[in-house]
Amino acid sequence: MALWNRDWKLLLASIIGFLLITILAIYEDIFMLIFGFTFADLLGRAKSKWHIASGILGMAVMFLIVFLATTNSLALVDSQVLVPMMIIQLVFPILIYFVEKSKNLQNELTDVNTQLVQQEERQRIARDLHDTIGHTLTMIKVKTELTTKLIDRDPSSVKQELNDILATTRTALKQVRELVSDMNFVSLQTELHHCQQLLQSANIKTTIHNHCPKIVLSSVEETMLALCVREATTNMLKHSLAQNCHMQIHCRTRQYTIAIQDDGIGLEQKGLGNGMNSMKERMRVLQGDALFEDNTKTGTKVILSIPIQDGKEPPS
Repeated sequence: MALWNRDWKLLLASIIGFLLITILAIYEDIFMLIFGFTFADLLGRAKSKWHIASGILGMAVMFLIVFLATTNSLALVDSQVLVPMMIIQLVFPILIYFVEKSKNLQNELTDVNTQLVQQEERQRIARDLHDTIGHTLTMIKVKTELTTKLIDRDPSSVKQELNDILATTRTALKQVRELVSDMNFVSLQTELHHCQQLLQSANIKTTIHNHCPKIVLSSVEETMLALCVREATTNMLKHSLAQNCHMQIHCRTRQYTIAIQDDGIGLEQKGLGNGMNSMKERMRVLQGDALFEDNTKTGTKVILSIPIQDGKEPPS
């Protein structure tokens, strides 16, 4: 009852315990009072301060009764031990109470900090939606209203306006993807480094050459490429039996390309598995492509390519 309840039942159980300890201390051994520490610890976990105070009072009465009943047989050495024991037991519930209160406050503080972090994240997402998607949707609304007016006045201009609306819609879709990707962002450089360590731990010597480090990719592009590199590395570990791997990043003819070459047994009789299909799907989303070249003598080569967006070309 004392363990399961922290209300009046705990106090009642403690009082009963003090009564039993009193009887045992008087008729068996006075040092049975040491079991009072058990109930002193439980009392400190009570929810009500009045219950704790009442329990301490009951504990003091227990010691008083035992001392009065055993005064004649109580040796000097025993009294020197029992008095400190009594003081410690009387203070122990208060100490436990403050320890428990400190733990509860720490848990509440952790919960509050978690809520603050979540609130800040919500505000960031709301701000991003307002600054990006909201502006783009406003442009679509204005363009649509203008097109509606031009249908009767200037039908020849309607096609151009519709093309502008289509382009703006694609921009909005891209912004949505980037916002979602920001929430699940995977760094390409971090993933390349991780894959290099993973391959080398499997005794596959790996080299990485980035020939265009100044290219800045969008978060969705970087995440998609990083996931494809991860998939290619997983396939290599599972099937290639390779000893060497070379990864190169190039920027040619407005294409950002990652080439992953191993010297394993190739893809013969394996076909395109789910991993390769997923790489193709990810590259297709970015208007890019994933190519797979295999040869039983030279190994497998995975080529991931996406178009370089305007303003992101490497300096000449």
